[in-house]
Amino acid sequence: MNNRATLALFAARVSIEQVEEGLALAPKFDADGLIPCITSDANTGEVLMLGYMNGGALQQTIATGEAHYWSRSRQCLWHKGATSGLIQEVVELRIDDDQDAIWLRVKVAGSGASCHVGYRSCFYRSVEPGDYPDGAVRLAFTESEKSFDPKDVYGDAPNPTQL
Repeated sequence: MNNRATLALFAARVSIEQVEEGLALAPKFDADGLIPCITSDANTGEVLMLGYMNGGALQQTIATGEAHYWSRSRQCLWHKGATSGLIQEVVELRIDDDQDAIWLRVKVAGSGASCHVGYRSCFYRSVEPGDYPDGAVRLAFTESEKSFDPKDVYGDAPNPTQL
């Protein structure tokens, strides 16, 4: 789908009242043509991931009822779970007050995991607030084990997010 066709699916942003109180979907994409998307588990409310959508990803998500994102590292449309089988079925799609952020509530197929590292949530570590005497902030794991082995699912393909 070309960008022009995608943009035609969304309303033009003509006023604050229309964007904040109206019924027209008029998403505000950033300078790179992206909008952030928080994805949470529909049953537990747990945040699973933060992704980005371009117009095509948002359109595909709406049309199919399955989450699609724009991969910033690979520069392509990404159907979540197409490789792993961990498809995210959209239960609810919300947009915030000024229409510049998306929130998906999803059911995840298979093990219920959404992180390519193998954990259930991409937010599998935490940072404790406080003073660190040596200046080095340390992370703590919030998930004790992985939901799946990434090598079994993705093979030895290099991770595009690796440094």
